[in-house]
Amino acid sequence: MSDIAVSTAPASSTTQAEPSLHRVMGPWLLLLFIVGDILGTGIYALTGQVAKQVGGVVWLPFLVAFVVAMVTAFSYLELVTKYPKAAGAALYTHKAFGIHFITFIVAFAVMCSGITSASTASRAFAANMSNAFNLGLSGTFGITAIGLGFMALVAVVNLRGVGESVKANVVLTCVELTGLLIIIGIGLMAIMAGQGDVSRVLEFKTTGDSGALWPVIAATTLAFFAMVGFEDSVNMAEECKDPSRIFPKVLLTGLVITGVIYVLVSISAITLVPPEALGEGETPLLKVVQAGAPNFPLWIFGFITMFAVANSALINMLMASRLVYGMSREHVLPPVLGKVHATRRTPYIAIGFTTLLAFALITFVGEVPALGGTTALLLLCVFTVVNIAVLVLRKDTVEHDHFRTPTALPVLGALACAFFAGPWTGRDVVQYQIAGVLIGIGVLLWVVTVMVNRAAGVRPTGPLEEDAVRMAPKN
Repeated sequence: MSDIAVSTAPASSTTQAEPSLHRVMGPWLLLLFIVGDILGTGIYALTGQVAKQVGGVVWLPFLVAFVVAMVTAFSYLELVTKYPKAAGAALYTHKAFGIHFITFIVAFAVMCSGITSASTASRAFAANMSNAFNLGLSGTFGITAIGLGFMALVAVVNLRGVGESVKANVVLTCVELTGLLIIIGIGLMAIMAGQGDVSRVLEFKTTGDSGALWPVIAATTLAFFAMVGFEDSVNMAEECKDPSRIFPKVLLTGLVITGVIYVLVSISAITLVPPEALGEGETPLLKVVQAGAPNFPLWIFGFITMFAVANSALINMLMASRLVYGMSREHVLPPVLGKVHATRRTPYIAIGFTTLLAFALITFVGEVPALGGTTALLLLCVFTVVNIAVLVLRKDTVEHDHFRTPTALPVLGALACAFFAGPWTGRDVVQYQIAGVLIGIGVLLWVVTVMVNRAAGVRPTGPLEEDAVRMAPKN
């Protein structure tokens, strides 16, 4: 769910001195990367919580979230084909507004979304491990203990150094996809055999005088967590062959594929398991397997689920730690966070910092809906800024051809993302509290860094600052 690959080059280096990334990704590998990045913790862990809010129409919030993501994807497409560089939302924000603090907040919000997403994955990992292997753990303590142990293991792997490759992503995508196809297959076979209750897919849950609309809106704020990840693909722009040409059709195709899978999984789940039962606990899809295929080895599906969410956690913690490291090297976070281990060559202080934040979230927040909802909240705010940035950057022209989204889409995207980030949607107040604490920590670190930099006569550096200078009005 990362959105930024901040340059960590020393201030004295020049663009000419840096080697370019190897362009190895064609359309099929890029498609697998996008699909694999979107699939994961969201649908595996939060289907039950969505059903708990809306009833049988659990598929509808996922569909609405898909539409909002698709509209925002058009904005990303214009920007990534216009500026095919691996810097994501931070680059677009800085080009549009040129205000360092806003760029920092966007970057730090994306970093925080990675930590909350990884913490969500750790809870899902623990719950699925307990149920799939009949460990008999009950209550918050047991799940929290496994979640903390899992996150510690992620930190160890992170410290040792993890070289991500496209081939590894293909394998991980196939595993994640297999688990969801199993659910769809079980649902289809059950429907053909006359099992389950297909009529549930049209049943709305209403609360008081709110009718059916507001429960769907509230559930969409949570379901949106399952659609994030598509924005990570912009970081692959410099490693794609002819990105300005292939990105539009590949990104949109990837979103459509995942959207269809999510709707089919939701229909299969609610057909076999009533919404009340689906919403209990943190392993909704394991219940679907138990109900639709009782002879299917539960441990196999549990292993697939654990593998899928473990991959999400590792990717997000890698992103978060490297982003903290990169911001430190650009003098916008304390320099201690930019230290590299002498032998492992990994940013061990940044890894420790992000892991401690994850520990705190797992221990003191714990609830999957709160963590997943906070991830969606942070990214909805980032997406609002990106949609606005598209309109602001229309005045900036480039020499090469690029994708241009209809003007109405970024306007609708900004309004929709801002709407779903608001408290009027019924979003739990704890999500704002978590996001506020995390961003507050970032602002505090930023203020300390600014004071230290001023005392030392140091200015923020890096390609984002170079872009700001280049685009500044000439007197």
